[in-house]
Amino acid sequence: MKTLAPTAPCPCGRVQGKKPLAYAHCCGRFLDSDTPALDAESLMRSRYSAFVLEREAYLLHTWHPDKRPAQLEFDTDVKWLGLEVRDAVQRDATHAEVEFVARQKPVSGAAVRLHERSRFEKQDGRWLYLDAIV
Repeated sequence: MKTLAPTAPCPCGRVQGKKPLAYAHCCGRFLDSDTPALDAESLMRSRYSAFVLEREAYLLHTWHPDKRPAQLEFDTDVKWLGLEVRDAVQRDATHAEVEFVARQKPVSGAAVRLHERSRFEKQDGRWLYLDAIV
């Protein structure tokens, strides 16, 4: 598990105006406490940050129980390069989708782009990652 200074720019890349939001005021408030993400986009951004920071417990806690893996393994040879949210749609009170592109580069290899439309479901007041539409 990696740590990040509260004042460091958040890995998810969210900005206010043109200024990057500090980790503590962005994804850190979800990853470092029991505060649930406010919406599906915030959950998706916090999950991206959790992958960057290798926060397995957070990722498993925010995964829908019907789809949750038993454990995760992180590729320590990967450097995350950034996140671009392309679309975020709330379908109804408990269902939403977020389309994004996450970029990463293995230490030995070319950069890779993960383009995904993720589905989320709200249960007991918390947004959960359900799955990806391929």
